[in-house]
Amino acid sequence: MALTTLICWCAFVIVLFKIDPETGGTLGLSLCFISLFFSVWGTVSLIGFGVRSLFKRDVPFFQYIGISLRQALWFAILICLSLLLVVQELFVWWMSVLLVIGFTVLEGFFLSRSLEARYRQKRQLKKKEL
Repeated sequence: MALTTLICWCAFVIVLFKIDPETGGTLGLSLCFISLFFSVWGTVSLIGFGVRSLFKRDVPFFQYIGISLRQALWFAILICLSLLLVVQELFVWWMSVLLVIGFTVLEGFFLSRSLEARYRQKRQLKKKEL
């Protein structure tokens, strides 16, 4: 995962220096945003995974890699959408607030579903014990 993120950052730097997003047209701008998206996604997921592994040592690694990837995905989409709005000269502060609120509600939905599934699983285990 770290190697892939490093490759994505190298691709982003190459796109910035070899293809000017302003004069490269749609292709240059698309390559710039795609490489930035994957770079941010990988970096934030590695950071989230690292922080969780430091503070949640009693939980196996595979249980929170999905959460780290999902939250990093929301953050990468937020960054790229905000930058796309800036490029299109449509960015206003309240638009980013709405984006943050929307992604927070979406993440809350996913977290509540996973908590509900864990609760249901524990309840079934208790029924089997009785």
